[in-house]
Amino acid sequence: MSKWLIETEALAALLAAGPDADRVVLDCSWYVPDAGRNGHEDFRAGHIPGALFVDLNAISDPQSPYVNMLPEAPVFAREMGALGIGAETEVILYDAGYVSARLWWMLRSFGHDRVKILNGGWRRWLAEQRPVATGDFIPPAAQDFPARLAPNQAVSLAEMRQLVDQGASIIDARTAARFDGHEGSGYPGVASGYMPGAINTPWALFYEPAPSHRFVSAERAAAIFAEKGVDLSGEVITTCGSGVTASILGFMLEAIGHPQWRLYDGSWHEWGQQDDTPKLVKPQ
Repeated sequence: MSKWLIETEALAALLAAGPDADRVVLDCSWYVPDAGRNGHEDFRAGHIPGALFVDLNAISDPQSPYVNMLPEAPVFAREMGALGIGAETEVILYDAGYVSARLWWMLRSFGHDRVKILNGGWRRWLAEQRPVATGDFIPPAAQDFPARLAPNQAVSLAEMRQLVDQGASIIDARTAARFDGHEGSGYPGVASGYMPGAINTPWALFYEPAPSHRFVSAERAAAIFAEKGVDLSGEVITTCGSGVTASILGFMLEAIGHPQWRLYDGSWHEWGQQDDTPKLVKPQ
């Protein structure tokens, strides 16, 4: 099992032992606008007892015209600190779909490695009929979160242009329909399609079916990358619709022992809105 994962039975045992000031369980559920759902509303309707909620929008760059971009370090530090997360706090992430890996990547990018993802997330927790709480959370005592963004964590648009021209190893986590250009991008006004040279590697391939919803094994992940023809001889660039599910690909690359990857933070939401970036569509 990846060192970044915690199983539901292990989390249940930790919670049964009582509160721990050095541990925060964080629900980070989030949805694209087309989904018509709100993560905080879902949290109020049901969550893991003792969990807190973080809004991905609140920890993304408020000044960027592109969604879910990494914020400045003071913004991230303020939001994490307000959730009671300090330098030594263990953070356990979960969601109702596909967001935890994004928070895992963000925390690590800002220098915090004490983080795990609940394997199977909220859906597995529910399927196993584990305890559920409702209502909102009471903000804990604020902590000092020392956020320092490590260099070269995210690929910029300018660098991505060069990487595409150079034929870099690029994998795209979106569904085939969105990648191929046969379905909307999930964001109003942003067309679908794909970058030249990108390999469609849908994020859902890396999860076991219901009721498990666990990440696939490292062996299966390696087989998926091989089946897709992903070049693992050097650095791999991950991308998706808005930088969220691209983190799942990075998470699985690390699971198979390939830490040489970076994430294109703007992803298709940025690339798809440029007048001069190449955008391909597969014929139906």
